[in-house]
Order: sequence, then C-alpha cells, then structure tokens
Amino acid sequence: MEYKKQNLSFYDPEQVPSAASMRMGIVVSEWNKEITGALLDSVVKTLKLHGAKKENIYVQYVPGSFELPQGAAYMIDQLDIDAVICLGCVIQGETRHFEFICQAVSQGIMNLGLDSGIPVIFGVLTTDNFSQARERSGGVHGNKGDEAAVTAIKMVDLKKRLGA
Repeated sequence: MEYKKQNLSFYDPEQVPSAASMRMGIVVSEWNKEITGALLDSVVKTLKLHGAKKENIYVQYVPGSFELPQGAAYMIDQLDIDAVICLGCVIQGETRHFEFICQAVSQGIMNLGLDSGIPVIFGVLTTDNFSQARERSGGVHGNKGDEAAVTAIKMVDLKKRLGA
C-alpha cells in the first residue's frame, strides 16, 4: 500500500464552537523542545483563531512527557480552567522505555480526565523517529497542536451543552 503524505490536521473551522469564554491550560514537555514548542505555538494560534483570549490561556512546563499527567493535575487543582491540553513527544529508541512511557502517559491523561471531569487532551506525539515528529508538528502531516486545540474546544463545548 502506498503511503501518501497529507495534512492530517485539516478541519472545518465552521464546525468549531467559539472559545471566547473558555479558560485553557496547556502543559508542555521540555523534552524534544523543538517539537513540543511547535505544538505549543500551534495550540495557542488555533485557540486564539477560535476566540480564546490570551489572558485565558495558561502554559506550564514539565521536564518530560511522563510528567504531563501530574502537571495537568496541578493545573486542574490550582487554576479555574475548562480543559487541559497535554503536549509531548516520545520517540522510539532501542529499548522498551518508549512503550512504558507511552502507556503511562496515555493512561494517566485518560484517568485524570475521567476522575476530574475536566477534559484532558492527549496532544502527545508517539513516533518512530525525529523526522516523523517534525512531519506531525508543522510538516507535511500538519500539526497535532491544531487537533489538540480543536478537541479541547469541542469537549468543553460538549460538557457545557450537556450541563455536566
């Protein structure tokens, strides 16, 4: 099967609710900073595109992707926010470390969202190599940051519409 390079982050902006009244937390891994910085720039740009105010976007850094769930938990506990977007990048190496980190981070993020009732968004790239990470953080495959921001907006809107 031929693999085509395409922008996987394409979405219809008309289908995204306004984020004007939303307060968003973003927790960013310092590890693979070139990639996570590009993800962060995309998240902030997309949130603002949909009406989020600069003063309602809170950014905090953690050392690595493993610490994302704990950083998100601190934000939920300490800030009045509607959602938290977790941004990280884990690249496959020669050991099983990749598997353990990816599993722990995804499980931690999911559990935090379920336990807190606050949408906690998985904006973590899990790639085989650095090239794939670049392609998904502003390259030919778009930017996972766009997807994470849109997901956060839609989940906050869903929660509000359902009165949760």
